[in-house]
Amino acid sequence: MGATGAIAQARGYCVAMDTDSTADGYPPLPWHAGELEIQNHIGDAARMAEIGRRTIRPFLIEQHRDFFPLLAFIVIGAVDQEGDPWATLRAGTPGFASSPDPLHLRIATIQEDQDPADAAMKDGDAIGLLGIDLATRRRNRLNGRIEGRDAEGLSVAVDQSFGNCPQYIQRRAFSFHRPSDTPSPIAARHTTRFDERARAIISASDGFYVASYVDLETGGRQVDVSHRGGKPGFVGINDEDTLTVPDYPGNHFFSTLGNMRLNARAGLVFIDFDTGDLLQVTGDTEVDLERPGPSFGIAERLWRLRPRQIVYRPLGLPLHWADIARPEKGD
Repeated sequence: MGATGAIAQARGYCVAMDTDSTADGYPPLPWHAGELEIQNHIGDAARMAEIGRRTIRPFLIEQHRDFFPLLAFIVIGAVDQEGDPWATLRAGTPGFASSPDPLHLRIATIQEDQDPADAAMKDGDAIGLLGIDLATRRRNRLNGRIEGRDAEGLSVAVDQSFGNCPQYIQRRAFSFHRPSDTPSPIAARHTTRFDERARAIISASDGFYVASYVDLETGGRQVDVSHRGGKPGFVGINDEDTLTVPDYPGNHFFSTLGNMRLNARAGLVFIDFDTGDLLQVTGDTEVDLERPGPSFGIAERLWRLRPRQIVYRPLGLPLHWADIARPEKGD
């Protein structure tokens, strides 16, 4: 298998195209109805049918299996018993995420009782994962289901795996401020409105993670978690606590927005990179497919979220980060 990947970029499209990509034996159409709706709306469905066959795999390729053990944290999307999606993060010494074989990813992690996503990570639950290295801006995504959870962590069986290019990611270097197997000593705060601290985190943010899901007509649940980034303050927040998120040119997979078109529920997590504080939000979304005005820059569409539950977790991560460079021009 190829040891490196290439980036295919054309007409605003961006996706990691690994050197060992092949269409042989892959599903002829990996997209569900929500993703297809938006691809058709922008006139790109035919091209995406071919690209999807070549980039979305039911297993981890070798370079992705080598990538996950390099990480100090992983992003998780999970769905609770009420059907609310939550985005969260788990951290550990590099090597805490590993792939024992191409069909599985193992994550060594403690139980986090204050994390609203924790109870949604049981045997058999559908889950979305994102591995992202902020220092290199490399990222790979997968979705699947939990095949086993014990005191030492959880094992995920892969349904879909694919890479993403490094757009809209601020480069950062991490360090640990406490052992990764030690939970935060400060209690989480639950609310339904954004307080001053929450608004400050959102307004200063240059990125966050979003979890969404869809129950497929063919059976089963597909959960996705992905990164969204921009200049600090790119997420708008009004007096009614509605968040407005610009959707910039990307890979045209529309995994997130396609899910939202079929199921309006979504979960977000914002990080204070100085402290490791986490702000988790779950709520209802609406997607506007029409191009917004010039005040939104290069955004091609917008989506909004109205929160129903908010959880602020001081020192929720045992990590903090320092900026090491601004992204390349245009990112």
